[in-house]
Amino acid sequence: MPGSPYLEERPKGLLTWPVLIGRVAPFALIGVGLSVWADVLFEVLVVMTGALFLTAWLRR
Repeated sequence: MPGSPYLEERPKGLLTWPVLIGRVAPFALIGVGLSVWADVLFEVLVVMTGALFLTAWLRR
């Protein structure tokens, strides 16, 4: 990895942004798509925002 602080490869179990986005994005897109189909987009976005806020607040 160019510019990486690791000598060989990233340490096993380290969660990086590309890995995190690859795991979360499909589920988020499916959830938003289903909420548009069920006409509950606002409620789903409020729940997602609340979950992200709560996670950030608990990890501070």
